Amino acid sequence: MRRVFLIALFCAVFICSSVIAQTSILYEPEVQTEAKAGLEALYDLRFEEAESHFQKITQRYADHPIGPFLEALTLWWTILLDLTDTSNDKEFFAAMGEVIDRSEARLEIDARDFDAMFFKGIALGFRGRLRSNRRDWIRAAADGKRAMDYVLAVAAADSTNDDFVLGRGLYRYYAALIPERYPFIRPITMFLPPGDREGGLAELRRTATEGYYMQTEAIYFLLQINYLYEGNFQECVRLVRWLREKYPGNAFFHALEGRIYAHWYQWQAAETVFTEVLELYTAQEVGYTPAMAEQALYFLARARILSGDERAALANLLSLEALTARLDEDAYFKVMGRLYQGIAYDLLGERENAIARYESVLAMKRWGSSHSSARRYLRNPYPAVE
Repeated sequence: MRRVFLIALFCAVFICSSVIAQTSILYEPEVQTEAKAGLEALYDLRFEEAESHFQKITQRYADHPIGPFLEALTLWWTILLDLTDTSNDKEFFAAMGEVIDRSEARLEIDARDFDAMFFKGIALGFRGRLRSNRRDWIRAAADGKRAMDYVLAVAAADSTNDDFVLGRGLYRYYAALIPERYPFIRPITMFLPPGDREGGLAELRRTATEGYYMQTEAIYFLLQINYLYEGNFQECVRLVRWLREKYPGNAFFHALEGRIYAHWYQWQAAETVFTEVLELYTAQEVGYTPAMAEQALYFLARARILSGDERAALANLLSLEALTARLDEDAYFKVMGRLYQGIAYDLLGERENAIARYESVLAMKRWGSSHSSARRYLRNPYPAVE
């Protein structure tokens, strides 16, 4: 679901050297101290502590775009922890709109205002990411293009800052990757600056190693890239362990670790991680939302099917069914959980129950190969070989 937004980022127009790096709020000692402490608390999901640090900045710089941006970060993480819950979207979009409005007011006075460009770019980027998650592709693409105009300009204005090169690194990487993966946009690339896959990765690694504000974001983006495109299991494990050790209270990073193991069929490790996730959800620990439990139940079921314990897998899948009943739409784990119920019933020799599950999948939203798999197993019981 991120791919359309990434294409939009790639298609940005490169504006550059007319921006001059000014004395920025980001270099103010008080802002550096409080923002860094707030971000460290935020990434560990200690929201009240994060907000107490951010408020010291917003109170001192009442009209600056940094205020509504920092205030919205706990909202952003609340949304990330359960993307099936859209109840915070309106407030988050309003906050990013306020950041953009304040930035544009400053740009009307000085078109080269560094902070205005930085915060407008980052607000557009966050808004586009959420719109992409909501499958609002056209507006996500528009935000992506506008965001990269400013992100690249900021990087050109101060190439010595290890944080500001993050956006340019992402551009360079995807500018090289996307024409390879999506050949239909190659005609557009003729009018854009060339990409550099290794150069982009080098800039991302620079921020991941030396960044002050953006280090954790850079590590997360590197993890995504290695997970989705580079296929580097060892690097994914190294990066996710860094995140887990630094932010042990972050449920999102915890579940992500389990998904990495599952992606590379390391089922014993995945089962260990997702058992922990489910236990913490049951204990109602902060951040362990129903969405985290859904992931845990789904991947635990898959692990138990592979180990030959179909009854335990089915118990997980029925718990998943009950948990996803709260959702109005056919979300990914709701659909895939139903498909794997059919698989579990087939393995238990309960063909009628399996058929009923496969037929129900065909009446639900298609995710990936869910429909083709259901049709295949309707023709021949799992494991079907054709």
